[in-house]
Amino acid sequence: MKVEGGCYCGEVRYEAEGDPVMKGQCFCRECQYTTGGDSLFIMGMPEAGYSVTKGTPKGFKRTDIENAVTREFCPNCGTQIITRAMPGVVMIKVGTLDDRSVFEGPQMVIYTCDKQPYHNLPSGVPTFEKLPS
Repeated sequence: MKVEGGCYCGEVRYEAEGDPVMKGQCFCRECQYTTGGDSLFIMGMPEAGYSVTKGTPKGFKRTDIENAVTREFCPNCGTQIITRAMPGVVMIKVGTLDDRSVFEGPQMVIYTCDKQPYHNLPSGVPTFEKLPS
C-alpha cells in the first residue's frame, strides 16, 4: 500500500509505503492535548517506507514525562503529521492522509485508561488500557 498526505497549509507533504502495522484509535492524555480533547486515529506504517516529500516537519519530545514520544508537525500551521512511538514504525495521523478512506476504521483502541466519560468507544473493536504487548 502507498499513501500520501500532508498538513493543512500544504507546506509539509509525505508518502508512506508498505503494509500497515496497525490501525488504531488512541485516548492517551497526550493525544487529547494535541486534538483539543478527543481521541486520535493513527495508522502505523513501516518507518523504512516513510519519507517527507516537501518541507521539513518540526519535532517535539517532552522531557518531563517517562517514555515520551516524538511528535512531528508542520512548523507553519501546526498540523501534527506523525508520532514516533515504536521502533521501526511511524504513526501517521489519519486526518493528514489525502485518502482517509484507506484507514477503514480502527483495529484496536488504546490507552482507554485516559478515556473520559464523554468519549465514545467503537463497538466490536478490542480495547486496551495501555499498549498491548
